Amino acid sequence: MSRSPVRVATLTLSDTRTLDDDEGGQLLGELLKRAGFAVTSHAVVREEPELLRAAIVQIADAGSADAVVTTGGTGIAPRDRTLEALAPLFEKTLDGFGEAFRRLSWDAIGPNAILSRAAAGVARGLVVIALPGSPKAVELAVTQIIGPVLVHAVTLASGKGGHHPRHPQPEQGEEQRG
Repeated sequence: MSRSPVRVATLTLSDTRTLDDDEGGQLLGELLKRAGFAVTSHAVVREEPELLRAAIVQIADAGSADAVVTTGGTGIAPRDRTLEALAPLFEKTLDGFGEAFRRLSWDAIGPNAILSRAAAGVARGLVVIALPGSPKAVELAVTQIIGPVLVHAVTLASGKGGHHPRHPQPEQGEEQRG
């Protein structure tokens, strides 16, 4: 029996983009599909924290996706508030995602990689990943991190398995080695 592909909703966070000129969002969808994921929806959302939170809640409540990937709003400009919007929703943060993204970005763009606030976490049972708006950043994240990890992350976040096997406990009286 084959497993259904992970369902991903995508959001572009922008005050200026529309569905017609959303290059980063279009690329994000194409790359996710190439990686074997089912893109269930895409929207452009103004960079207002309450609008982003409402979009995530709506996707979670509808049960239409297993993950949400956003693009835009992760820098340090005054209007970049994606992380501030997501923080109240995150039940768990996936710090390794941002660390890995910045590490790979360093190889591509050098020290400017530290200015990225790409991040991920679990919100309302969804794996939520926040990417920069740059098409190069989107490509790097999908091909090098999201593609290889998202199925496992969704499995863990949903509680449907993937836990490590338990190590046998020492018999009473035996020493435990560390």
